[in-house]
Amino acid sequence: MKKMIGGLMLLGACAFSYAQTISFEKTTIDYGTIPVNADGNRVFTFKNTGDKPLILSNVQPGCGCTASEWTKDPILPGKTGQIKVHYNTANAMPFKKTIDVFSNDPANGRVVLYIQGTVDANATEAKPAPVAEPAKPETKTAKKAK
Repeated sequence: MKKMIGGLMLLGACAFSYAQTISFEKTTIDYGTIPVNADGNRVFTFKNTGDKPLILSNVQPGCGCTASEWTKDPILPGKTGQIKVHYNTANAMPFKKTIDVFSNDPANGRVVLYIQGTVDANATEAKPAPVAEPAKPETKTAKKAK
């Protein structure tokens, strides 16, 4: 019985190692500060890093102020696809919205993407979100003994 269970677990592990895999360049897009009625279109790019075709079955924005369109054809191994999102920038306010992506990836059947930013009525042009600089390594010097 133990050998049978072990064999089934090994078979399951092999099944996951040879499958379609979705990998995103980034899962959050920060619009920064943008004026009212600015361009709300952005694109998420993903890649099939597995060895079988990847299929997106649904892309579901979290609210009615966000729309999406996506690659409907199967994504072959090593190829990329896109998910285009649109945020309605008519109202001045900060926002953080989710987009659920459903695929046939056995390990990541649902991936959550995020768009965020601030629509500012006083903004005259889009200001990109600040990019965090990598932390500088801390160096310590030894003090001389007196």
